[in-house]
Amino acid sequence: MAGLVTAGLAVPAVSVLAQGAPASTGAPAAPASPESTMPQVTAPIAMMVDVNSGRVLFARDPHRRFVPASLTKIMTSYVAFELIKAGKLRLDQKFVMRPETFHKWHGVGSTMFLGNNSSTSVADLLEGIVTVSANDACVVLAEGIAGSVPGFTAMMNAEAKKIGMRDSHYNTPNGWMDQGETYVSAADLVALSTALITRHPDLYKRFYGHDHATFNGIAQENHNPLYGHTPGADGVKTGFTGEAGYGFVGSVERGGRRVIMVVAGYGRPNDRADQSRTFVEWAFSAWDSRPILTAGAKVGQAVVQGGSTRQVGLVTPRAYALAVPHGEAPRYTLSIRYKAPLTAPIVKGQEVASLIVRAPGQPIERLPLVTADGVAAGGAMDRLRDGFLAMTGRGLHP
Repeated sequence: MAGLVTAGLAVPAVSVLAQGAPASTGAPAAPASPESTMPQVTAPIAMMVDVNSGRVLFARDPHRRFVPASLTKIMTSYVAFELIKAGKLRLDQKFVMRPETFHKWHGVGSTMFLGNNSSTSVADLLEGIVTVSANDACVVLAEGIAGSVPGFTAMMNAEAKKIGMRDSHYNTPNGWMDQGETYVSAADLVALSTALITRHPDLYKRFYGHDHATFNGIAQENHNPLYGHTPGADGVKTGFTGEAGYGFVGSVERGGRRVIMVVAGYGRPNDRADQSRTFVEWAFSAWDSRPILTAGAKVGQAVVQGGSTRQVGLVTPRAYALAVPHGEAPRYTLSIRYKAPLTAPIVKGQEVASLIVRAPGQPIERLPLVTADGVAAGGAMDRLRDGFLAMTGRGLHP
């Protein structure tokens, strides 16, 4: 009989439950709590997430829908990255600025100053979109990929659904004012930015993190408020319209640890810049990242039915860490959940189970576990063995 099984862990007990040392006379004072050192963040919408652990370090109205302005362009680049990864779009591919598009978008807001009937490579369009927030480049890319803006926004919404963005909808590829038909939430923007960075690390590194871009002899600066001020800053996007106010999605990586922040609804650009810098520094100074499992660590095993062997090892596909207040020892428990038994054949690296991480003050995390080896389909004797074990009630146990 199949069913959900909680399996034992193969990692040492010290890795499964980390206990803080008891207080003793003369012990140093406890470090300040993150709440007590939180800097001023006046944005009506704000969120800070530790990407390595998934822990939300701060959230103010994270699911509130708001007008994103140029933050829309994160999804525009993501759609292009997905197509490039799938081999359906090339960086050297060129798209033409149609006369109708030129007359509508020439010189409107941020721009690359693309000429009428000009032909521009996907690489240059992405550089213009990501670095200088070019509205004209977004439309040329959208029309080149999908044949029309509505066709491209349908692709944007399809990708949003795949990512799990429940409070977002795209009606435009560049975020230009559309009476609120385009909207997002802070939580959705964190999910999108995480997918952008983790699914496309090479493309992200190539197109994001640049403080300026030059096209057709015209140099323009990136308005990212962290560049030149915050070590490790490499993204993501600013946004502004009179309708939306000043918003920002920022990403910083230091020592293998990444945080992503969202602020939206500022009335002044200086407030957005100053508070974004102190906000992200707080994420690194008030919180520590504590590794709990290394990449490839074997944490347990799962039962296999119909295979050449009765069990297969479960390993972590990447390193896992917990974000904890600075100076605190991490406290957590780990367990494995999977639908047992697994059915052979099974390929090495197949995602078959979840590692459940429970830590005080954090949502329960479900992290993927993959098979350490492949398991071939078994023969007649293997099937006979499985049938006997099932009859005796031992079929779900190694």
